[in-house]
Amino acid sequence: MPRLFRTALCGLTAILSAALLLAPANAAEKLRVGKAVPFAWTFTPLDVGMQTGIFAKHGLEIDASAFGGDARMQQALTADSIDVGIGSGPGMAFMAKGVPAKAVAAMAGIPRNMAVMADYNKPIRTVDDLRGKKLGVTTVGSLTDWIGKRINVKKGWTTNGITVVPIGGMQPARAAVKTGQLDGYIGALESGYELEENKEWRVITSATPFVEDFITHVFFVREEVIAKRPDAVRAYLRAWMETIAFMKANKSKTVEITAKVVNISPSVASRAYDEQIAIFSTDGMFDPKAVEVLKESFIEMGLLKEKPDDKVMFTTQFVPVK
Repeated sequence: MPRLFRTALCGLTAILSAALLLAPANAAEKLRVGKAVPFAWTFTPLDVGMQTGIFAKHGLEIDASAFGGDARMQQALTADSIDVGIGSGPGMAFMAKGVPAKAVAAMAGIPRNMAVMADYNKPIRTVDDLRGKKLGVTTVGSLTDWIGKRINVKKGWTTNGITVVPIGGMQPARAAVKTGQLDGYIGALESGYELEENKEWRVITSATPFVEDFITHVFFVREEVIAKRPDAVRAYLRAWMETIAFMKANKSKTVEITAKVVNISPSVASRAYDEQIAIFSTDGMFDPKAVEVLKESFIEMGLLKEKPDDKVMFTTQFVPVK
């Protein structure tokens, strides 16, 4: 081989090698993921998976956001502002109202992560003391909305029971309780513990005594994404499940990350971990009994007049997650 040709070939090889080094081997696929609320510990696996590189490992770049309740998140799904929504089981009623999305996997079972909280300085100590009180919830049709009404049903309070008031997130709720517009709030258990430590709110009860079979949280995905990017949906679910496995095996790191994400003390984050780590599904399957309770909740809340078909609310093409 002539020396001039060898020199040119070596030069071309060097240029191509440099170009390959500069170009990404596999460009990450971007997914816009929105949480129904920013302050729930059960939504922090998204942050844990991002900070530990698990989503990136599965070829995903997550653009994370949060809203002031399920209804606002559903609006974002409708407006094509997000691809994936992390929301409540009762939020599946919005699918029957025309939101162009489907639940693709169950995220969490019975709502051991939810609680009823009341003003620390008011004489409210038991569930019975809640009768006739006004409690804030995130939005109409949300999990928090349903829990308030579920307590009324279970206690037989057909009149003068709990009145639920859509107020949004923690900041407006705290202001409303402080000024006496509300007696309390239904929200994330860990938020109640944090405010109880500061003697601002008191945790009256968790939601679990009033719920047997249930799907607390699910993943919603826009129908267009399901149709055109099914592999991205599968990658997201696999990454989430791997994140849950990581969290179960690494409590200290999980507490460190999640305490900062939801702005709670490490002691409260540790308590939330112990009480809630078992809530997460490991396969994403939709339990038939829990689905039936959800359908009943739609009627109880006045969201729907009749129970919708399963196919209206969710798809099983991505479960079980493997």
